[in-house]
Amino acid sequence: MTESYVRKLAAILLDAVTDKDPLVQEQVCSALCALGEAAPEEVLGACEECLRQREKLAHPYRTMILRAVEVVVSSHIGELDKAQARAVTLLASSEMTRAKELVCDWQRAASDVLVAVGKRFVGTVMEELLSKFQPGALPHCFVVRTLANLAASNVFGMVPFLMSILSTMLPMLGMAKHDAARVAFCGALQHFSESILEYLADLDQAPDPTVRKDTFATDMLSAYDILFNHWLQSREAKLRLAVVEALGPMSHLLPGEKLEEQLPKLLPGVLALYKKHAETVHVSKSLGQILEAAVSVGSRTLEPQLDSLLAALHAQICVPVESSSPLVVSNQKEVLRCFTVLARCAPDRLLAFLLPKLDASNERTRVGTLQVVRHVINSAASQMEVKKPFILSAMRLPLLDTNTKVKRAVVQVISAMAHHGYLEQPGGEAMVEYVVQQCALPPETETLGPDSEDLPADSVRAVSINTLYLVSTTVDRMSDVLWPYLLAFLTPVRFTGALTPLCRSLVHLAQKRQEVGAEAFLVRSNSNVTLPSPYAVTTRLLTVSSRPYAGDGRGAASLRLLNALHQSIHPLLGQRWAATIPPLLEHLDEFTEETLSQKEWEEKLLAFLRDTLAVVSDNTWACQLSLEMCKQLPCYNGLPQEKNFLYQCVGTALGAASSKDVVRKQLRELLATAGPQEEAEREGLACCFGICAISHLDDVLAQLGDFMRSDVFRKSTGIFNIFKERSETELEKLKGTVILCYGHVAARAPRELVLPKVESDLLPNMSRYFSTKVLGIKVETKDPVLKLCLVQSVCMASQAICGSAQAGSFHFSRKPELVAQMMEFIKAEPQDSLRTPIRKKAMLACTYLVSLEPALEEQVRADLTRSCLHSVLSVLPDPEGECDHQESLYLDTMHALEDLLSSLLRRNMTPQGLQIMVEHLSPWIKSPRGHERMRALGLSACLLQYFLDHLRVGALVPFHNLGLLIGLFAPRCADLWPATRQEAVSCVFTLLYLQLGYEGFARDYRDDAVERLLTLKDGLVHPDPDVLFHTCRSIGQVTSGSSRTGRRGRTVWGRHGGSEQLGPCVLRAAQGAGAGRRGAGGRGAEAGVPQKIIAKRLPPEQLISLLLTMFEGLGDPDKNCSRAATVMINCLLKERGNVLLEKVPELVSVLRSKLRDTREEDILQAAQHSMYLLASQHCAAVVASLLGSPLPFDSHTCTLWRALAVEPGLTTQVLGLLLDKMSRDVPFKETRTFLLSSSPGREATLLPLAATCALYEVMSVPASGPAVLGLYPQLFAALLLRVSCTVGVVLPRTLQAKERRSAASAPAPRTLEPCSSAVEALQAMLLRGGSEDVVQRMELEGGWQLLRTSAGHEEGVARLASAMAKFAGPRLPLVMTALVCTQGSTYEIQRVTSTGFLAELLNSNVVNDLMLLESLLDSLVARQKDPCASVRRLVLRGLANIASGSPDKVQAHGPQVLTAVLGGLDDRDDPHSLVALEAMVGLVRLLDLMEPQDLQPVLLHVAIRIRPFFDSEKPELRAASVRLFGHLNKACHGGGCEDVFLEQVAGGLVPLLLHLQDPQAAVSSACRFALCMSGPNLKCEELTAALQKHLREGRGLHFGEFLNCACKLLMHHFPDLLGRLVSTSLFYFKSSWEDVRAAAPMLTGFLVLHAEAEHRPQVDLEPLTAALQLLLKDPAPLVRVKAAETLGRLGKFA
Repeated sequence: MTESYVRKLAAILLDAVTDKDPLVQEQVCSALCALGEAAPEEVLGACEECLRQREKLAHPYRTMILRAVEVVVSSHIGELDKAQARAVTLLASSEMTRAKELVCDWQRAASDVLVAVGKRFVGTVMEELLSKFQPGALPHCFVVRTLANLAASNVFGMVPFLMSILSTMLPMLGMAKHDAARVAFCGALQHFSESILEYLADLDQAPDPTVRKDTFATDMLSAYDILFNHWLQSREAKLRLAVVEALGPMSHLLPGEKLEEQLPKLLPGVLALYKKHAETVHVSKSLGQILEAAVSVGSRTLEPQLDSLLAALHAQICVPVESSSPLVVSNQKEVLRCFTVLARCAPDRLLAFLLPKLDASNERTRVGTLQVVRHVINSAASQMEVKKPFILSAMRLPLLDTNTKVKRAVVQVISAMAHHGYLEQPGGEAMVEYVVQQCALPPETETLGPDSEDLPADSVRAVSINTLYLVSTTVDRMSDVLWPYLLAFLTPVRFTGALTPLCRSLVHLAQKRQEVGAEAFLVRSNSNVTLPSPYAVTTRLLTVSSRPYAGDGRGAASLRLLNALHQSIHPLLGQRWAATIPPLLEHLDEFTEETLSQKEWEEKLLAFLRDTLAVVSDNTWACQLSLEMCKQLPCYNGLPQEKNFLYQCVGTALGAASSKDVVRKQLRELLATAGPQEEAEREGLACCFGICAISHLDDVLAQLGDFMRSDVFRKSTGIFNIFKERSETELEKLKGTVILCYGHVAARAPRELVLPKVESDLLPNMSRYFSTKVLGIKVETKDPVLKLCLVQSVCMASQAICGSAQAGSFHFSRKPELVAQMMEFIKAEPQDSLRTPIRKKAMLACTYLVSLEPALEEQVRADLTRSCLHSVLSVLPDPEGECDHQESLYLDTMHALEDLLSSLLRRNMTPQGLQIMVEHLSPWIKSPRGHERMRALGLSACLLQYFLDHLRVGALVPFHNLGLLIGLFAPRCADLWPATRQEAVSCVFTLLYLQLGYEGFARDYRDDAVERLLTLKDGLVHPDPDVLFHTCRSIGQVTSGSSRTGRRGRTVWGRHGGSEQLGPCVLRAAQGAGAGRRGAGGRGAEAGVPQKIIAKRLPPEQLISLLLTMFEGLGDPDKNCSRAATVMINCLLKERGNVLLEKVPELVSVLRSKLRDTREEDILQAAQHSMYLLASQHCAAVVASLLGSPLPFDSHTCTLWRALAVEPGLTTQVLGLLLDKMSRDVPFKETRTFLLSSSPGREATLLPLAATCALYEVMSVPASGPAVLGLYPQLFAALLLRVSCTVGVVLPRTLQAKERRSAASAPAPRTLEPCSSAVEALQAMLLRGGSEDVVQRMELEGGWQLLRTSAGHEEGVARLASAMAKFAGPRLPLVMTALVCTQGSTYEIQRVTSTGFLAELLNSNVVNDLMLLESLLDSLVARQKDPCASVRRLVLRGLANIASGSPDKVQAHGPQVLTAVLGGLDDRDDPHSLVALEAMVGLVRLLDLMEPQDLQPVLLHVAIRIRPFFDSEKPELRAASVRLFGHLNKACHGGGCEDVFLEQVAGGLVPLLLHLQDPQAAVSSACRFALCMSGPNLKCEELTAALQKHLREGRGLHFGEFLNCACKLLMHHFPDLLGRLVSTSLFYFKSSWEDVRAAAPMLTGFLVLHAEAEHRPQVDLEPLTAALQLLLKDPAPLVRVKAAETLGRLGKFA
């Protein structure tokens, strides 16, 4: 290969460098670099020639070429000779200085080339640069920049030149007038200085170790003079920054005495830049370097500058840091670096400046100062050691600051102090206290300041918590500071928010103390008077644990601290607490704040306290603890929950105390200090007295009595004093508290001690507190709090009496008075709303009172029942979104009412007593307001269940009011409210079991039919009226079964029957008199038995009452209930037999008239029955008459059609008549839609359309199943062909207009469109014929929708055939026979449909099992010459289906099938090649199953025949032909024909490889398969393995990686194929698919890449190069990219 070829390639690429696409430009550059890898000198020469010859080439393209040159030079710098280096240097120098003005990208690229060459040939480059860097002439800016960059990249090579460079440069500085030049000189000086410093730092490795810093001092001083005294004053900001960046490293090279001399001017000059620049990081960095240089020479002139330095630096540190500005952050780091330098050289002056700033008024000033203080504490620790007292003293002022940012900065300073021993000094405690204060900040009070830059509200608290914990756990020296000092913060209320972090830190410190020893850990209360006592710590931690999840989980933290402090609390508690505290912690871990039961948790804590008191067992300790608890009570004012719990703890502690005097004293003080309290606090105080009364009942009652007689309640008896000021309200609340105390005493004290005192002490005192006498008149309070306390106390006292062992013999004389009082409270409550729990508590009190003796009078019971019902049921429901508290209160009130009514019922457990209760509820059950009905039914269900649970029957007695009750409840099963419906079912369910009980059945007897009622309750929730009524019908079926079978107990049903079946029997009639429809002797006779039993066994008065009740239900405001009542009445009347039969004609007439006005279900059922009777006698006339009804059928006509499907014999006749009507007339008639239309339209004929709709209605009835089964094949074939011949058929114009009007008024549930009607009829036929699975499968696969469309009809038929084969196999012989008869139809679409169905059947093995294969094959082969191409195509599909349906039969029929399929490949009458496509797809399926001797003669013929399809424009043909090619390869594996087929494989490699990038995924997948199958035929295991690895299905393909691997192996094993593969790929350079067109040069490139040099003659480079050159002008950028890449690889042949 001549060298000129590389230049030619380079020239082609260089011509393409002007491409407009950036990606192409980049690839051209990369290609040049690739060429440079093969022949760097040639490429560099070509680039040089291009740049020199094309003078007018725009600079962006020259830049691209220079970048390529730079890459080649950098990669081959070791291979370049000096001449080439000089040529490149001259070229780059020329390009860099060609334009006098600045063109940065171009000149920078040229400069980079020079720097790259200079890494080895620094002398050559310097010679060229210095030639353009002559004394007396200002050089080009990029010459200076190149010198600077070269100095940075080659320090050891450049520093020796710097003396001469500096001597030449210094005069030039004065000549530089333009800012750009000055900036370049500044950059050069900066890099020169940095290089010199680096050179000196590594002097031991330097080539010239004699170089000294003072060598450059004079030159640097001269340069410094110009930069500082002249250029720094420039107005150009960029220049000033460049100057200051240079001054920093230059200051280290100035002579020490000169630097000392210049500092008074230098530092102010640099500081002045802070005011001139927004971005000051470079100023700060340079200033830090200058300060370091000054300190290194021991400057004395630095001290006078300190004030201005500190002021300027402080101003910089006070600039707010924005997280989005990295420059500001970097600047602050550099400023802090400056402070570090100053702190080490002048700590006193630094602190004297900083510490007064802590009192500044500006927030940013204080924050910045604190930031500097923290930094110097950390970075200059040794210098700050002696300054600790001063810093601590100065930090007291910031502790008072309220600003959020300042607080956080203070905490950060304290953290630094802790690490360096500051907090061990006097005053350190204040710092610790400050951190604890910040930990105690609640998030809601940390508000943002007026400055919008303030921190988030919780940042200070979070930082403080982290700081406290880290200091406690990681700074060992802080242990003695924090322990036991932190204990002092546990009890003050203001530190409550810090309890969790405090406890965690104290636990860690305590554990460390324990490791040291017990004495070191023990905390004695007298060791430090500020420490809390063990009693105070115990009380505090136990109280805050009552709200365990508050304050970040302070409950668990407090308990852990208690456990850690057990030795200090009491020596006996260690072992016990180790066993009791961990379960409490585990309980907290199991729950969350939302799921934890507060009451249960408090009980656990109180049990823990009782256990602790028992373990200590020390009266003095218990008394001291109770004293401390009482002392801490005021601390929890405003925290009612904690105070409530603390009261309970006080009661527990007093209960454990044995000192009576202490108990009395504490109780007196509790009462004396009990002012107006919240409900929770009042409850807590009462609980305290109640808990204490467990051990000290007499003392508690004595103190309450003394308190009542004290001066607190004495006041003037004037009538006007009742309405006195505010103190009167407080007095009422205090009374309520005392009353509540009495209640809790009664509830908690021992029952045997309380019972004698109830009427003598407790209740009189409660009553006395509640009412007073003024002028002899008893005046009762209206305060709701006092009312509630009295009601609650009466409830607790009554409950205590009921729970006593002597309750049965106790005569409660005050009972009527208390019940009357409770009724007054209930009546006084507002009737329409529920805001207080008074009525709930009052009803609970009445519940307990009712069960006590003496019994209430009947009138009192009735009044109580009515009052309570009215008070609760009439409450209006809360609007949606109301708080959960209201809903919970109402539910509790309803439960209280249920308990009260059950208690009243318990006093009269007879049917009469039950009837009385139901009579009270009856008005509410029938209420027009839904919520009242729902509540009343719920109460009724509870009462009936209670009655059943407590039923005791001594003898078989009748349940005489069963009829009334069922008549009341049964219609409510159809109530509009779902909950009401469910409760009604529960009532009926319970009534049925009550009847069973009265008939003598055992209590554990379970009736299957009745039990099924419960399973139907869920159906009543559904809001759809149809579903709802269907469920009610099901209830009727369940409750009216003809026999009963129980699971347990005695079975006496057959003998006694059951009167309770009356109501469910009525529901049975909702089926529309199903017994009569089913005929005698079947289930109809069986279902009629219960009705007959009711008619005979139900007493006449019961029947009358039931009917009357039902008739009353007809006027029910709920239409659902009135409709249910109607159905039940009809059911009862039907049981009269002859009476109903005589009325049938009249009933039908009435129902027909009702059809015009209503759609009530009972009327529709009656009409269906009448139609059934008519059709039984006059089937043909009825069918003809109904077919004459207008289309579309209205709902009434549809109902009557469905009535004909009740009895199988009648249904068979109807279906036969309809089939005849549908098949007799033509399915459509040709018409021209528009006069000018060239194609005729098709309109459906009326009679077949009407018959199709009628078939759907009849077969939609489940009862039509037997008749459909009998006509299954005829119906299926007729309806399938009906579907096919209605595809695309429209309605007649008259019906189109009618349907449009109907749709505009009210959309019909079903469309009249001909094809949809036929599909729906076919669906109904399959459902009734037992082929539900077929329908479901079609629905899932979208088959029904496909059947309706012309485009998808064939696929829909295939899916239907597949479903039939899978789920309806036994039906197929007769169905196939019916369809074969239609294959000669004059309608082409019917032939297509029948052929498609039969063809798909061959896809299933069922045809083989049914011995249908032969006949099916014969039938299909006979249609092979059909004039319709679709039929011929479907014939081929059917023949190929044998491969999947009956693979074992393929060989037997191989020649016949193969001949037919090969004929399809040569089908010339199909212009679209669809038959050939089907033939190829079929061959793919058949090849693996055929005998080799049948295949070998045709393999080559098939391969040659399908080859043109590889590049077909149709993706289906490409995919099918490629996949078939793969299977042909597979068929050759091991068959001895590999050699014969090798030529075909070699010829197919290129298209297969390239079509991997085909835009169609199916084609790409087929190519994967074909390549994998081709591998073995190439007899190369390595290539086969690679193909399998990269192309296996499911693996993502990286095309470039795979193509590289494949080409590598091909060239290694088949190098002779190089020329053939490259020439074939040239054909695809003109492909119409962009991805394939891009893959073709890519393939060529990889082949060339991996080809050996000796095989180069196989490739004709001229046409290849020309084709690639042409591709460089392709409109697709991707193609141009790949072409350029390949051109770069052709350099291998150079």
